[in-house]
Amino acid sequence: MNKAKFEALLPFIVTALVQKIIERKNISQDEAFSALYGSGLYLVLDDEETKVWHYSVEKLFQLFEEEMSSGSLDPPGFIAFPFLD
Repeated sequence: MNKAKFEALLPFIVTALVQKIIERKNISQDEAFSALYGSGLYLVLDDEETKVWHYSVEKLFQLFEEEMSSGSLDPPGFIAFPFLD
């Protein structure tokens, strides 16, 4: 996918994921955005080459929850994200 298309798509994914975080964690929109933008998940989601943006919002939320509880991120199909350590 070219950069312009990815940059147009990413806000929709982020918005849907933030909405899911708000609903499931019962937190404010500001808290949800802050938590997501501060996560390792967002780092890989924001990089088109990782293809994490292909995952469903439900799967992205699951990865977010796992990262928040364990402190690490391990998306399926990836060996490791050394820059997150």
